[in-house]
Amino acid sequence: MKQKNEQIHTTRLLTYLLIGLIGVLGLVCLYYGSSVAPGSRRYDDTDSRLDGSDPVFGGFSRNRDLVDLLDEQGYYLEVPKSIPICDMKYSELIPCLDRNLIYQLKLKPNLTVMEHYERHCPPPERRYNCLIPPPKGYKIPIRWPASRDEVWKANIPHTHLAEEKSDQHWMVVDGEKIKFPGGGTHFHYGADKYIVGLAQMLKFPGDKLNNGGHIRNVLDVGCGVASFGAYLLHHDIIAMSLAPNDVHENQIQFALERGIPSTLGVLGTKRLPYPSRSFELAHCSRCRIDWLQRDGILLLELDRLLRPGGYFAYSSPEAYEQDPENRKIWNAMYSLLKRMCWKVVAKRGQTVMWSKPLSNSCYLKRDPGTLPPLCNSSDDQDASWNVSMKACITPYSARMHKERWSGLLPWPQRLTAAPPRLEEIGVSSEEFHEDTKIWHFRVIEYWKQMKSVIQKNSIRNVMDMNSNLGGFATALKDKDVWVMNVASVKMSARLKIIYDRGLIGTVHDWCEAFSTYPRTYDLLHAWAVFSEIKERGCSPEDFLIEMDRILRPDGFVIIRDKHSVINYIQKFITALRWDGWLSEVEPRTDALTGGEERVLIARKKLWTDGFMTI
Repeated sequence: MKQKNEQIHTTRLLTYLLIGLIGVLGLVCLYYGSSVAPGSRRYDDTDSRLDGSDPVFGGFSRNRDLVDLLDEQGYYLEVPKSIPICDMKYSELIPCLDRNLIYQLKLKPNLTVMEHYERHCPPPERRYNCLIPPPKGYKIPIRWPASRDEVWKANIPHTHLAEEKSDQHWMVVDGEKIKFPGGGTHFHYGADKYIVGLAQMLKFPGDKLNNGGHIRNVLDVGCGVASFGAYLLHHDIIAMSLAPNDVHENQIQFALERGIPSTLGVLGTKRLPYPSRSFELAHCSRCRIDWLQRDGILLLELDRLLRPGGYFAYSSPEAYEQDPENRKIWNAMYSLLKRMCWKVVAKRGQTVMWSKPLSNSCYLKRDPGTLPPLCNSSDDQDASWNVSMKACITPYSARMHKERWSGLLPWPQRLTAAPPRLEEIGVSSEEFHEDTKIWHFRVIEYWKQMKSVIQKNSIRNVMDMNSNLGGFATALKDKDVWVMNVASVKMSARLKIIYDRGLIGTVHDWCEAFSTYPRTYDLLHAWAVFSEIKERGCSPEDFLIEMDRILRPDGFVIIRDKHSVINYIQKFITALRWDGWLSEVEPRTDALTGGEERVLIARKKLWTDGFMTI
């Protein structure tokens, strides 16, 4: 009987082993079957292009269920030994601002309202899964602060702006460099003198435009190469310099190469991706915007973005020319802004300065039926991602602080003071200050990790890809850098705190490409971004390639995430050519730690010649 039981036990064990083997073979077949399915590709080697598929488009194919199952069991899928290099014609690719894509997909944007300059992202099957190459002769960018005034011509080999704007002193070609004298369409003699002139118009003490730290955040629309924003930095003012990828298509590329805070964007049909009451001053110097179109909807967008008592500096022919056409435009604009309760506070030469009201009292005194109307009280004035503009005035709610500048302390005190709007997002002042302390310590640890390789002024343009309350950027206050704080759509309500601290940022969905040129940031900080992407079912591989696109050669990535995420990313480091320098540690736990975390810091190599492109 005992021998019979042993035989039965042996038979059952063999059966289980056989079933397990069949299961594993089935999973392997499922993986390889999905790898060669229509519209998907694997990139194990360069022979992948022999199947007739286009290796430029489409993301890495992964069966999510299989990945999760194998991850749990300690197995990992094969990752590409190398990632293809895109053709050189894509060296300046901005996937969601690619006008060729508009034509290829036969989209029909309304040109009169600038829809063709707004974001149009490629569908998954047309996403690029190759690395963007630098242009021929690319050099490591000139370091800040010298970069404010000159860049390498090879890095942005476009000189048409220098020729077109030669009389306005935008930029000058000088041998291997392009130099920036600081001029602009309405400040031929330099942005520095123009800035002093604006302060004099407003009668600020000492002719300082920062007005004792009360003017900190500026929105410069139609910024050109951002010389206005460049010279504001000396006054402790940070500008979000904004321009579209239009006929002057490389202007923002030049601005970022110079190390000046700037981004691609347009006043078209969608709200700008910033919360309400973010800026003390908006600026338009010959920005060529039709402010009267669609019942003044673009001016109403500026009204949404300005703080109580905020200014609009407007330098344009309508402000000073006396011919009938310009007088007609001026009179219509004056009438519209008067109905919006704005007032002219100063006018001199080519520039007029408007001021937004401090409260709702003027709105309530308007005659019934006056246009533009007040927005509905149910409208979320801070919602800004893919939200259409509205031709209405954003009134102040009862909860809003009616003091000038929203009751914020002057800069730099506001950077670390708990702002009034914390209560709107349900965060206490104690939690705010704890967050600031934690990030101060975390950044110290990051810099200790990079101590052996980081050089003075080697980092200028920084992006925090999950900015939360702005603690990471705040911790960098003593370093000569600027930070683009990015809030996910889910956490976009917190971006108002970023601005209330005197920082800048934007809302973005990391399942899509960011609106910037390739090679524009020196450091990317990604805290739990990969985990969020995975939860949403988006491709972490696409995100890695997007990070590589916007990262400068010699730049750093700091990725803080779960163990399993870091383990997976490690397998792509060589293929991405991020193995110029590498460090991985297990950080101390703190109040922000979500489970076990690892910190991976990697440095991107400069590669140009010797790589096959596709």
